Amino acid sequence: MSVASDSPVHSSSSDDLAAFLETELDSDSDSSSESFPIEEAAEDDAEVSNHRLKRRKLEHLETVDEDEIEEVASVKFSQEISEASSSKLPCQHPGTFGNMCIVCGQRVEEEETGISFTYIHKGIKFHEDEVTRMRDIDMKMLQSQRKLCLVLDLDHTLLNSTVLRDLRPEEEYLKSLTHSLEDVSGGDLFMLEFMHMMTKLRPFVHSFLKEASKMFVLYIYTMGDRPYARQMAKLLDPKGEYFGERIISRDDGTVRHQKSLDVVLGQEKAVLILDDTENAWPSHKDNLIVIERYHFFASSCKQFDHRFQSLSQLKSDESEPDGALATVLKVLKQTHSLFFEDGGEDLSGRDVRSLLKQVRKEILKGCKVVFSRVFPTKSQAEDHPLWRVAEGLGATCATEVDESVTHVVAMDVGTEKVRWAIREKKFVVHRGWIDAANYLWKKQPEENFGLEQLKKQGAEEKSDDVPLEK
Repeated sequence: MSVASDSPVHSSSSDDLAAFLETELDSDSDSSSESFPIEEAAEDDAEVSNHRLKRRKLEHLETVDEDEIEEVASVKFSQEISEASSSKLPCQHPGTFGNMCIVCGQRVEEEETGISFTYIHKGIKFHEDEVTRMRDIDMKMLQSQRKLCLVLDLDHTLLNSTVLRDLRPEEEYLKSLTHSLEDVSGGDLFMLEFMHMMTKLRPFVHSFLKEASKMFVLYIYTMGDRPYARQMAKLLDPKGEYFGERIISRDDGTVRHQKSLDVVLGQEKAVLILDDTENAWPSHKDNLIVIERYHFFASSCKQFDHRFQSLSQLKSDESEPDGALATVLKVLKQTHSLFFEDGGEDLSGRDVRSLLKQVRKEILKGCKVVFSRVFPTKSQAEDHPLWRVAEGLGATCATEVDESVTHVVAMDVGTEKVRWAIREKKFVVHRGWIDAANYLWKKQPEENFGLEQLKKQGAEEKSDDVPLEK
C-alpha cells in the first residue's frame, strides 16, 4: 500500500494516521524493506496491535472506488465533528489535509497548519507536537530493530549527472557504454534521453546501500526537483528495497536553498546525514558526515571551478574497496556500534552527534601539529577554521615547536619551523593533509602531501593543459 495513493481524510483520528505513516515508512511492504516488531512491555504490544487494526481499516478503504471514498470520508467527518462538538476539550488539530483538520474536519488557518510532509502525501501537514509524538513512537520502533536513520544526498554523493549537451568531445565514448533502463540492477551508467541527461552511479553504491540498510532507515534528500529525485531513486533502488516513499526533494523542503531535518520522521539524536555540501545543512552540522565530491563528468569539475580533469576524461573511476563510500560505510558502522553497544534497552541518553565526534577524534589521534605561515599574521591561530578542524579530528595543535610535535603544516619550505622539522625528522605537509583527512575520514599518507607536491600542483594550475572551455 502506498502513502501517495491514500487520503488522510479516511483516518478516524490522528492516531490512525500516525500509525499508518509509521508502518508505511518502516514496514516490510512492496515499497520498503523495513520491519519493526516491538517486543517490549505489554502496553507497547497493545499499542502496536491497535495500530495494526487501524491500518487494516485503512487498507479496506483503499479497495473502494472514489465515490465510495468520498461518501465514507463525509460520514467519517460528520461523526468526528459531532464527537468533537460534544467533547469538552477543543480539537488540537494535530494534522491537516487541504487546510482541513484530519480529526474534526474543521477548516484551519494556513499559519496554524504546521509542517508540510508533501513527499508522503501532497497537501498533508502535521502540527509540531504531532510530529514530535510520531518521532517518539518511531524511535521505539527503530531501537527494537537496532536501527538509526540515515539521510543521503544524491548529486556528488551517491552519483553524478550531466546534461547531455555539456558532454565534452572526449566524453562521447560514454554513450556506447550506457546500460539499458529496462533493467538497471546491473548497471552504473545510464542515458536518460527523456530528461536529456546522463547519470553515473558512484562505485560501491549498491554494496553501500545494502549494508547501510541493515543499520539504518534510509532517506533521500536532494536539492533536485521531485521528478529527478524519483528517477534517481529508481536507478539506485530499482526494487524499492531501501527508500520506499522516503524521497525528499527541494519541492518538499521548508527552507529555500537549505536542507533541514524538520521533514524527516526521526529524532535528531538518531539521524546521520551524508552530503558533499556542508552549507546545505546550517542547523544540523553535528549530524553531518561530509563526503568528498564525486566528479565523474567534466561539467561537474567546471561547476565547482576545478581545473583538473574529471574521471571520465581520464577514463578512470574511484576504487570500490578504497573509495569514499567504502570509507564512510566504516564510519557508519562505528557510530552505529557505539550507539547500540552493551545491548541495553534504555538508549535515551545516546546521541549520534556526540558519537560522531568521538569517531572523528580517532582520525588524527596522537598527532601534534604546528602551523607555519598558514594563518594571517594578525589573526588568532586558535580561531582559524583549519585549527578547529584539526582538533576535531583528534590532533593536538600548538603555536611553537617542541620535541612532542609530529607534524609541521606549512605552505613554504623557507620558514624556520619547516627547517627545524627537517632537521628533527618530523613530517612536513601542506594543509591539504588535514583537509583530506577531514573529507576522507582517515589519516592520509604524509608523503602524498609534501611541499614539493604543493609546488607541482601550483605549476600545473598555472598551465593551460586542462582549460575549462575550448
